[in-house]
Amino acid sequence: MPLITVERKVLEKNDVIANDIRIKLKAHKIFSFNLLSSPGSGKTSLVERTIVHLKEKIQIGVIEGDVQTDLDAQRIDLLGVPVAQIVTNGGCHLDAGLVRDALTKIDYVHLNVLIIENVGNLVCPAGFDLGEDTKVVLLSTTEGDDKPLKYPAMFRNASVLIINKIDLLPYVNCSVQKIKENALAINPDLKIFETSCTTDAGISDWCNWILTQANQ
Repeated sequence: MPLITVERKVLEKNDVIANDIRIKLKAHKIFSFNLLSSPGSGKTSLVERTIVHLKEKIQIGVIEGDVQTDLDAQRIDLLGVPVAQIVTNGGCHLDAGLVRDALTKIDYVHLNVLIIENVGNLVCPAGFDLGEDTKVVLLSTTEGDDKPLKYPAMFRNASVLIINKIDLLPYVNCSVQKIKENALAINPDLKIFETSCTTDAGISDWCNWILTQANQ
């Protein structure tokens, strides 16, 4: 079974690096989360709103992952926080080695919170530990309410679900209640937030949760 053997070796190597990252971040009391979603769901917008709400209270750093360009890192840089861009050149997810290299590009030791924005994908990133404290999956209302059923591994491995773009609910065929039911059927322990980066609905609740985690 060569394919299974290769996959196991790749994940084992990744997990060793991820554990080293976790030890380093915990040594500096940095709370970190891996933000995951499909493309266009609003990850970078959520990161921007989070920084705006919290940067006067805590020190935040960001690692941006994308298939091409550093456009997202440019957006974050305008907000005056440390940011490093990872360009995977076609790779569908970040791995711990890439995150380890990105950490050398920012002065992370003084951070309270590290946000890792993963590549837009609901499949590949689910199985890769990046050394984060928790995985946060973001799902926009424009994607419909069946995504938890179609991509169960992502929702099973996450601790937090953010339902984004709730301001668009009048215009899309989507039920927030159905999203919650489907997601909780897969992972009953999910903590759920409802947000809009346009109206700022739910952003305070989300940011208060981050503050709680950072102060533990």
